[in-house]
Amino acid sequence: MFSRLREDLASVRERDPAARSTWEVLTCYPGVHALFLHRFAHAAWTRGFYWVGRFVSHVSRFLTGIEIHPGATIGRRVFIDHGMGVVIGETAEIGDDCTIYQAVTLGGTSLYRGTKRHPTLGKGVVIGAGAKVLGGFTVGDGARVGSNAVVVKPVPAGATAVGNPARVIEPDRDNARDRAREQKAEQMGFSAYGVTKQMDDPLTKALHGLLDHAVETDRRIQLLVERLEKAGFSLDATIEKSDEFDAQRLSKMVD
Repeated sequence: MFSRLREDLASVRERDPAARSTWEVLTCYPGVHALFLHRFAHAAWTRGFYWVGRFVSHVSRFLTGIEIHPGATIGRRVFIDHGMGVVIGETAEIGDDCTIYQAVTLGGTSLYRGTKRHPTLGKGVVIGAGAKVLGGFTVGDGARVGSNAVVVKPVPAGATAVGNPARVIEPDRDNARDRAREQKAEQMGFSAYGVTKQMDDPLTKALHGLLDHAVETDRRIQLLVERLEKAGFSLDATIEKSDEFDAQRLSKMVD
């Protein structure tokens, strides 16, 4: 029990730059208190003392503002930062080294008892502030869920989910810069609030891609027109006149 507590304290010191001492983390971090009390509640729940587990969970919520069902399974070195408004459901499973920010809900969409209603988080997952992960699916190892995202389907390992409903951004494994960025993120241990530089909305990325394609197509057509004119072909005036395509203005509108 106390070895787990020491791990929790060390992980908070490692991930939170605002933590100035172990004593401060032990006495002033509600996420640490909630996890410590959850271990007692979970132990009672798994041994069939359901009321005791629920009562300890209720007291923990009153003291910390974090509601963790005693049936939830939580791994080692989990960090609940700030914590107010966090809700973790009965069948939720949280892997080692996960980071969860305030107002996160790991909830269910099914009303059937005895079924897997809540999500499973793999190792090293980061759930940003206000995010809702709803359903009995898996969020893969090292995945990121952006702040206020609403996730209702599985997220692959290493991917990022943003938006409402959440869209999944797959990492580009063939990009050297992406690989270097992933290595740096692993060294840092986590991404604050589930935010990364490459977590633009996939719809925005798609629109930017279409704009880039349109600009390149425009350039090629203009090149063809110029070569045809040099070859002595007489072109219609409507073809010679290039339309005004302001890609930069459209790009700003997309952003």
